Amino acid sequence: MPQTHKGPAQTAALVTAPGGFFMTLRDVAFWIRSSRADSAINGARREHGAAAAFDRLYARTSDPFGAELPQYRYQQRKYNSLLSMLPQRRYRNVLDIGCGLGAFTRKLAPFADAVLGTDISEVAMSQARKLSIGYPNVKYSLEPMLEAPADEAVFDLIVLADTLYYMDSLNTERLRCISHNIASRLVPGGLLLLVNHFFFGFDRASRQTRATHDVFRCAPLLDCVAEHRRAFFLATVLRRSDRKVGL
Repeated sequence: MPQTHKGPAQTAALVTAPGGFFMTLRDVAFWIRSSRADSAINGARREHGAAAAFDRLYARTSDPFGAELPQYRYQQRKYNSLLSMLPQRRYRNVLDIGCGLGAFTRKLAPFADAVLGTDISEVAMSQARKLSIGYPNVKYSLEPMLEAPADEAVFDLIVLADTLYYMDSLNTERLRCISHNIASRLVPGGLLLLVNHFFFGFDRASRQTRATHDVFRCAPLLDCVAEHRRAFFLATVLRRSDRKVGL
């Protein structure tokens, strides 16, 4: 059963949450496709590094994770579910970190003045630009956004979805640095939507997700607004506070 834990402030959602069952039998093929893509990345990353591993994957297979293939129901419902977790308002500047082909970046476009999608894969960014020709408020940039703090806070919404578990050596100290760096890019009151795989805490990846989200929830610059547990993912919405603290 879906679970949601919210803070005291209740606001209208950006979109209505999808109802009904979250997947069909066809989505079994989606999971197989995603698993194969992850295996390919892990194998190539050890030899070529993360950026080259993703480049090789996207160069070899169009939409390797099946994010926008119409025969799969789960991923599109997941995107709509994530949108329903955001407060209903107009966002000025949105950042989608690790956006891949920009499937969710384009979902955010109708609700924002400007959306920036970033990734470490040059091939993915090139394809994302072609797929987003009809979205004049969407831009893409080839750059890592996790390891250094920002000089200036400019975003009122940052999405970090299904990205962190591709990083090596993701210990607590590194997660604290990443949470600080991301918070430094948010204006006071700006929101972070953090999303990672979660299967009711049974598997190792789910336990890592729980630990990761707990680090972000405890970050000095971030306050937890709500946490949503859904089938196969955990989403936490955090707000940048106006407190001035050091790392």
